[in-house]
Amino acid sequence: ALEPELRGNYPFMRLPGPANVLIMPAIRSASISTKLVQGIGGATVLGPVLLGLSKPVQICQLSASVSQILTMATFAAHDVRTEPCVKAEAAE
Repeated sequence: ALEPELRGNYPFMRLPGPANVLIMPAIRSASISTKLVQGIGGATVLGPVLLGLSKPVQICQLSASVSQILTMATFAAHDVRTEPCVKAEAAE
């Protein structure tokens, strides 16, 4: 996904431009990959983001910068505003 010249090797790939989201199979591979992409490519890393839980959850690492903490707080605020349970309770 990160190397446009290699995309021809995968006929099923329909990515028209550069990748802006990478999905990893496990937390360790995600941690290693994000550190590499951030360090070498200068990418902005958001997350980790946990999906599929019954309630919104955000995780900030102990070494998180102020910017990273604000980003995760923004995710938390958005999740609370869009969570179906909160909307139903607010309507009552």
